Amino acid sequence: MLPETHPWSSRPHGHVGKVPRHLAVILDGNRRWAERHGLPLADAYRAGADRVRELLGWCEEAGIPCVTTWALSQDNLCREPKVVDQIVEAITEGLERIAAEGRWSIRIVGSLEHLPHQEQAAALRAVERDSAMAPGARLTVAVAYDGRREIVAAAQALISAYAEGSLVGRLTEQRLAAFLSTAGQPDVDLLIRTSGESRLSGFMPWQTAYAEFYFTPVYWPDFDHRHFGEAIAAYADRDRRHGL
Repeated sequence: MLPETHPWSSRPHGHVGKVPRHLAVILDGNRRWAERHGLPLADAYRAGADRVRELLGWCEEAGIPCVTTWALSQDNLCREPKVVDQIVEAITEGLERIAAEGRWSIRIVGSLEHLPHQEQAAALRAVERDSAMAPGARLTVAVAYDGRREIVAAAQALISAYAEGSLVGRLTEQRLAAFLSTAGQPDVDLLIRTSGESRLSGFMPWQTAYAEFYFTPVYWPDFDHRHFGEAIAAYADRDRRHGL
C-alpha cells in the first residue's frame, strides 16, 4: 500500500475530478516524424525523449502525480539491431537527464532481459535506483514491454506464492494486481496515443480497463503543451461512470 504522503495519494484541491491521477502515453510516430523532416531515426527518438521531460513539467503544473510512457515494445525488439540500440540509447540518455534533476522518481517496467545487450538493462536499472528517493511524481517507463506477458508473469508469481504458502485464501483481482509491475499505483485514468493509431497494441490491458482513451494524429515529437491541454480538457468533459 502507498503511504498517505505519497504524491498520488491525493489531488490538489482545485483539480478534484478534473485531471487524471494516472496519465499514460503511448509515444508513437517517431519514425514517421524522422521521415517527414528528413532526419535520422536517432534524432527523432532524442527529440521524443526530450518531449517526455516537458510532459512531466506539464503534468506537474496540472496536478497529475503519476505518469506512464510506453517507449519500447517487445515487438520493437524485432527491428534491425542497430535501430534497437539507437532507441534504447535515446531512452536511457533522456531518463538519465530526468533523473539528474532529482525531481521525479523513475520506475522501469518490462522484460529488460530481452534487450540486445546486458549493459543496456543495467543502465536503465541504474536510472531507476538513482531516482528512487526523488520527492516528486512517479514516471513509469515501459521498455521491452508486452501487456499479455506481464499478466502471465503476474499469474505465475501468484501461483508460486500459493504453492509456497505465503498466500492463502481466495484468489481475487486485487491479489493478482499486487504482482503486476505497476503494483501500488492507481490504474490508468487517461491514455493518450499519438500518431493517429487507434489501438492499444497490448499496452497495459489490465491497468487500462476503465481508462479514457484519447487518440491524436500528432506525432510524439510534435506533441506540445497545447495538444496536452486539449487532451486534459477532453478528459475533464467526459462522464466516467465505471459501469454505473
